[in-house]
Amino acid sequence: MSYQVLARKWRPKSFGTLVGQEHVVRALTHALATGRLHHAWLFTGTRGVGKTTISRILAKALNCETGITAEPCGVCDACRAIDADRFPDYVEMDAASNRGVEEMAALLDKAVYAPVQGRFKVYMIDEVHMLTGHAFNAMLKTLEEPPEHVKFILATTDPQKIPVTVLSRCLQFNLKQMPQGHIVDHLTRILQAEEVAFEPGALRHLAKAAAGSMRDALSLLDQAIAHGAGRVEEEQVSHMLGTVGDDHLYAVLDALAAGDVPALLAVADGMEARSLSFDAALQALATLVHRIALAQYAPAAVADEVERARILGYVERFDAEFLQLAYQVAIHGRDELPLAPDDYTGFTMTSYPPLSHQSMALLSLLTGDLRTAFVIIQTMAMAVLTIGMYRFAKLWVDDEGAQWAALWLVLSSGVAETVHVFGQLPTIVSLCLLLNALPFVYQWIDGGHKRNLWRAWALIAATTGAHHVTTLF
Repeated sequence: MSYQVLARKWRPKSFGTLVGQEHVVRALTHALATGRLHHAWLFTGTRGVGKTTISRILAKALNCETGITAEPCGVCDACRAIDADRFPDYVEMDAASNRGVEEMAALLDKAVYAPVQGRFKVYMIDEVHMLTGHAFNAMLKTLEEPPEHVKFILATTDPQKIPVTVLSRCLQFNLKQMPQGHIVDHLTRILQAEEVAFEPGALRHLAKAAAGSMRDALSLLDQAIAHGAGRVEEEQVSHMLGTVGDDHLYAVLDALAAGDVPALLAVADGMEARSLSFDAALQALATLVHRIALAQYAPAAVADEVERARILGYVERFDAEFLQLAYQVAIHGRDELPLAPDDYTGFTMTSYPPLSHQSMALLSLLTGDLRTAFVIIQTMAMAVLTIGMYRFAKLWVDDEGAQWAALWLVLSSGVAETVHVFGQLPTIVSLCLLLNALPFVYQWIDGGHKRNLWRAWALIAATTGAHHVTTLF
């Protein structure tokens, strides 16, 4: 007997064995149990998430010889014929190669006839968004009011291309991408049933590479079994996928924590020797830093116990500011990697330990938030100017009352500048605040000190004007 690939051999044959689409299973099983059966369903989602599988299970549920049920028996002639793809009343049509109005008209002409063997005629149109506009128009009337014995199941990876007139005639279900934990659990069950030795770390690499597609995961698992000569080992899977292993990533974190540049270069040299992708390394490093930051604030959010146990050791070694800086440097370094002389140089320059991460202004500059950095610098400069202005006014104005007046104006200027910087008020508003403070101080002191007050006011106005000029640049 010829070998059957895992994706076909382990295709779910009932709703109970379907993985990761509980919201769809719940709606369909309730509809089958209560007899509230729609005439058209639309399943959307990326590749390998179960659109065709659910269609076949639904066809068995509708045509099982035990009756319409959410749990088809799987052993009757109808169920076995649908599983073997030889049931005359279940038709799968690929819209990518049968997209014209002629093919659609031929299908609809056959739909009017009664089923040959089953209870319903079920038409499954895959990649339905590939149909032409005329083909969609041709099926509208039949899709809205089909014969009682006809059910339509539409599947697509791009629902935006389907006319709204078709969408309004169907029950739409959006199939989610498979979580990595679900994929790992499913692969574990399959390998145990197949009696294939494996390492759990290898399955995590396969689940990550599958990007939410169970079919992709099973295809990669087939490849990994062949690559490992009947075994699935983490190192071999990493070589097969060309991915950066966790050991490299944690070695980078250890070097960063210790400020050990030679150790960091040693990791980069090892990656270059294995021809690993430095772009993928920066992407994986950013993901790992995010997971560590997540573990700092919400440890329960890291569901994988093996991963949580490993990253908890880094939670205490890095503070939140460093993790934020490292994340920003990793993603910006990956974006600028094509500009580097070579990938090795770009990776090593990106990965050097940022020793000055305690400085918030430097953090803002490094992460591209220039406005925040300038606000910090502007505020610091304002404070220095205010203190210096008061000290100079104290030397210039010889009277104690005038000194208090000058101090009042200095404080008014500081308040106005603070409102201007953080409230983003126009310059004219901050100047008006200064002018409003002047009459009060002018009435507060007697006439003998007015000359000194005007000196202080001139000094403050000149300094404030100079400050506003500098903010323009």
